[in-house]
Amino acid sequence: MPPVPDRSMYLRHIRQYAQRLENGRQVPRTTDAWERQRQVIRRALQQSWGGKFPRQPGPLQARVVERLPRDGYHLEKLFFQTWPGVTMAAHAYVPKGQGPFPAVLCVHGHWPLAKQEPRVQARSIGLAKLGFFVLAVDAFGAGERGNEPALGEYHGATVASTLWPTGRSLSGVQVYENMRAVDYLQTRSEVVADRIGITGTSGGGNQTMYAGAWDERFRCVVPVCSVGSYQAYLGAACCMCEVVPSAITYTEEWGVLGLIAPRPLLVINATRDAVQFSVREAQQTVKKASSVFQLYGGGDLIKQLPIDSDHDYNQPMREAMYGWMTRHLKGEGDGTPIPEPPLQTEDPQTLCCWTDRARPRSFVTLPQFAGRLARSITGRNRLPVDTTHWETERLWRSEGFGRAFREVAPWPQTTVAGGAAEAGIHQVVSEPGMVVTFERRLPPGIPQKRLLVLDLDRTSVARKSTLTESVLAEQIEVVTVELRATLRSAPEDDHIAGAVDHNSAQWGLWVGRPLLAQWVRDVRAVLSVLPQDQLTLAVAGVGSAGMVALCSAVADGRIGEVALLDSPLTLVTDKPRHEGRIGILVPGMLGKIGDVPQLIALCSPRRILIAGGRSGAGTSLPPAAQEALTAYPRRVYELAGASNQLDGHPDVDEKAITTWLASPVGPSD
Repeated sequence: MPPVPDRSMYLRHIRQYAQRLENGRQVPRTTDAWERQRQVIRRALQQSWGGKFPRQPGPLQARVVERLPRDGYHLEKLFFQTWPGVTMAAHAYVPKGQGPFPAVLCVHGHWPLAKQEPRVQARSIGLAKLGFFVLAVDAFGAGERGNEPALGEYHGATVASTLWPTGRSLSGVQVYENMRAVDYLQTRSEVVADRIGITGTSGGGNQTMYAGAWDERFRCVVPVCSVGSYQAYLGAACCMCEVVPSAITYTEEWGVLGLIAPRPLLVINATRDAVQFSVREAQQTVKKASSVFQLYGGGDLIKQLPIDSDHDYNQPMREAMYGWMTRHLKGEGDGTPIPEPPLQTEDPQTLCCWTDRARPRSFVTLPQFAGRLARSITGRNRLPVDTTHWETERLWRSEGFGRAFREVAPWPQTTVAGGAAEAGIHQVVSEPGMVVTFERRLPPGIPQKRLLVLDLDRTSVARKSTLTESVLAEQIEVVTVELRATLRSAPEDDHIAGAVDHNSAQWGLWVGRPLLAQWVRDVRAVLSVLPQDQLTLAVAGVGSAGMVALCSAVADGRIGEVALLDSPLTLVTDKPRHEGRIGILVPGMLGKIGDVPQLIALCSPRRILIAGGRSGAGTSLPPAAQEALTAYPRRVYELAGASNQLDGHPDVDEKAITTWLASPVGPSD
């Protein structure tokens, strides 16, 4: 019996892949070399974030709704518009005295109270009392901007992943929103427009790093408990708002910090932090970034400061930030820590910008924003007028699929346990270091067809479902496959905040290898070691695995039939996916290839069964919605004269599925 798959196999493979990418990079030795590399990183970052930001930002429509006098400053509750129709809630801490003042944008991390969190309040008050205009904002999906008005939501996991199919990522959305915060600051007469800094911790530290790297209006940058290395992210459970898809393919964290040069940068780390934000990892990153600063004669403008602490933004960290901001935004002092003035934080609930949390009905949540972006893309998917129209679409959609799934190119696979020509359990090398287990079960008589069964959550080579037994009775060979990073090879603690494959999906994105594409590669590896005979080859995908079955068929013409069993029929959603697989999401898929109906159409005229169907949020779709979503592929099959090859059932009926699988491939109309 082959060994049970190793739960560390996938992570080990991803780390080795990432290290090979990093080994090919060098710190530039000249200003010209860095300028060339800088442009590459900026272009690639923009692509990872979803393309160019709006060329003409909409009006801010800023309004202050309440002013609260305090000792040494006053606090303003306010709103302004970031994206069209999207409202950011914020607090302004305005110092007493004669302005204008230098300003600091305070961005929060993953604390559930967001801008109202006491540690965010503390640094905002401390800065205001030291003569800085402070703007503290709620990130999209957090604080008062969650899916529900009550404080305490987590904006990562399935919430953040709703953006991926559109090509946008939450890290990029946050950068743009923080740029809009600068736009707002520069409208305030109390602010010195060219003396603006940014600081935050944890996820807010990442926002600080990326916004500071991208927008040169930030003249001073202080990320706290966030700088480490991308390599160390692999193996950690980071928030989805920190993910920059494919970043490891073109840079490391030192390259992002290098974009800040020669503007002042203070990196604060805690001695007892997680490895991805550790002092050691940050030292290596800062050392390389310092080489870039030195090219501009700014070696003293980058500094790392370790502080004995847990993951935090405590008083010693704040005092170090005060000194750095004072030196570089006010031109005062030598940058050493400044004692924190006396301050008193307030009950977070009393600081809500919306009175009694009564958000307007027009308020847009993060998933709703993602759904709006998605529909702006899928709304262009008109039914093909004629064959020429469809063939033109097929060409560009197929090319987009080839780019997005480029890694599924064949690898010289070999079986490592058992001969795949026989029944039983086998393993195949999908690529170096990655072994996939599958089981062949032969019917009692001569096989009439071969069926691959894919189920990311329930099926294993040891399990015999009633569907499998009924299919075997119809003289159909059954091959069950355990894809990488699932079931017995799933990484430990992979299920986080409603995302079944939170970490494995995230790690794949960092290295530019979405899990869906990796799973398709595994399917093709299994196909390559099965007998190359004349049997019709069918693939059935259960639930989320329907996306794997469908994309495998698009990638591999050997697959003659596809059965989608209670699978997603769209990736568009206005709500977070509940307990779902985010590994089926490929960044930018909607624009580069299409939605699920377009993937089905790319399989034309091959035989396809759609039994039941799920929404983008994972809920069951009523028959009318299933009918509407399959209109596009039905039109394509009609144009191909193969209408009878696309079959649909409103429910997952085991008898109907077995009958469909057992029936021979029918002729086209």
